[in-house]
Amino acid sequence: MSSSLIADLRRDLITSAFSVETVGQLWGESAAAALFRGQRLPALRALEGRRGEGIPISRAEALAALFVLNEPLERDVVDAALPQLGSNGAEKLGLLGPVGQSRHEHLGEGEGEGEGEGEGEGEVVPGENRAPRPLLRALLDLRPYSFVDTLGAGSWWIISDLGELALGHAISEDHVLGIGGASTTLSGLMINAPVDSALDLGTGCGIQAMHASRHARRVVATDISERALWLAGLNAELNAIENIEFRLGSLYEPVLDDRFDQIVSNPPFVITPRREGVPLYEYRDGGLVGDALVQTVIRGAEQHLTPGGIAQLLGNWEYHAATPRGGAAADDAAGGTALADTAPTATATAATTPAAAEASGLDRVRAWTEATRLDAWVIERELQDAPLYAETWIRDGGTRPGTPAFEELYAAWLDDFSARGVTHVGFGYVLLRAPADSAQDTLRDTPRLARFETLHGGRGDNPAGLGEYFETALTGHDWQAALTDRSLLASIVTYASDVTEERHYWPGQENPTVMSLRQGSGFARTVSLDTALAALVGACDGDLTLGQICGAIAHLLEVDEAALVADVLPRVRSLVDDGFLLPLR
Repeated sequence: MSSSLIADLRRDLITSAFSVETVGQLWGESAAAALFRGQRLPALRALEGRRGEGIPISRAEALAALFVLNEPLERDVVDAALPQLGSNGAEKLGLLGPVGQSRHEHLGEGEGEGEGEGEGEGEVVPGENRAPRPLLRALLDLRPYSFVDTLGAGSWWIISDLGELALGHAISEDHVLGIGGASTTLSGLMINAPVDSALDLGTGCGIQAMHASRHARRVVATDISERALWLAGLNAELNAIENIEFRLGSLYEPVLDDRFDQIVSNPPFVITPRREGVPLYEYRDGGLVGDALVQTVIRGAEQHLTPGGIAQLLGNWEYHAATPRGGAAADDAAGGTALADTAPTATATAATTPAAAEASGLDRVRAWTEATRLDAWVIERELQDAPLYAETWIRDGGTRPGTPAFEELYAAWLDDFSARGVTHVGFGYVLLRAPADSAQDTLRDTPRLARFETLHGGRGDNPAGLGEYFETALTGHDWQAALTDRSLLASIVTYASDVTEERHYWPGQENPTVMSLRQGSGFARTVSLDTALAALVGACDGDLTLGQICGAIAHLLEVDEAALVADVLPRVRSLVDDGFLLPLR
């Protein structure tokens, strides 16, 4: 790729004000929502309305029409919209080509030298009294992206392959996906604490590596796709990010014995039938049977995390037809490791299975983590039955329902699930953490932290993402887990600023019939309260120790203090784990 051309493109994007805010103002919220659903007609009509009102086309509008709405433009208009790069430079970068040319037909993709033409800024004024020139169309998707994390607000431009809407047909197997729902989910989960090194496993267009670059001194990004690494490198250079190193290879192969303080991964976890005729998309299909790809990423993390290092990834896991717990199917899922009945120290919330007799997908993930020394916190966010899962991912590849191709793929998916006894597939978040003491090299029976939860509901208000919540919860867990009950009673905690108490009364009654704590951030958890716990939380304002509060409540309620402590203290630990209560000292 040409640094001079990319620098010209960056200057053009800056001076044109090609931003999320500017583009959104062009066509409004309803058209933007329709575009998110894959419908561009409202946005196109909005631009036509601006022309009808005599509003001159701005540079940002021309870029939005070209790259976001995939409308072909005359070369003069492109030259005016990209005065530094020019249409010739855009073609040399592989961004544009004549109408009718696909990106596969573009020779020397992303290579070549040359300078842009034109110096104009502001409004686009196509040349007058000139013969029409060939129309140019986007060969790549280029659009603005904005975000907020714990470090503040930021914005970039992201280049990826054109989607089905622009292509008018199914995407190719080497398609490099842009920023979608999974991308923003993972970036929002990412803990932004400063670290020396980070690994983005399966970088795709590079978005997770770019997010990690904001808090990591150096980032290594890997991918099995040469095209993905080319686009990821282009995105890093376009946005003047210089601390990312790109390596080609599958999963952990490119990093050998390297260790990292943080690993993030949106791996190709989609469960796809392994049979001829079923396309394997590089961005989502890892080439392994079932959920083995997620198992491989989880088990491999231990060898690549520094002491105390954290890995965060998205994943799918299978629910299989009824088998006795600890039987053959469980052993197979665990790679020969039997399922443990309990977790040692931390919250272990059982998953709600689709049917009582079915083996939980979260039990499979638990078995994978128990074969390591890693802490594990796994949250299942969604559960789909086998037919719905198949429909979702067949459609994701651009194959439309009602076509013979769709029916053929649908049959392949259902045959695979039936043959392997898969009834449902779960989707969720996986957080892993290496022991802080590197000397602990013996295999433990279970992780120190073992949380396996089913949270299919909504989330709380997390403007900077869930990373801050995870960091707070882990800090709280480590703090309370290190304390004996006696030490915990001598400590002071306070309720978090987003916690509220809710009470319900029967009409005319003085005492509430239902009391609960609600969390405004995180996963908007709700915890039921009884009189003692409600009184304790209400008194946690930073003045008294937990022991002093328990003593006062026991006296007020005229109950045995030791019995009250035994009742409320485990629940206090859980409230600290979940971020309802925060340690002061």
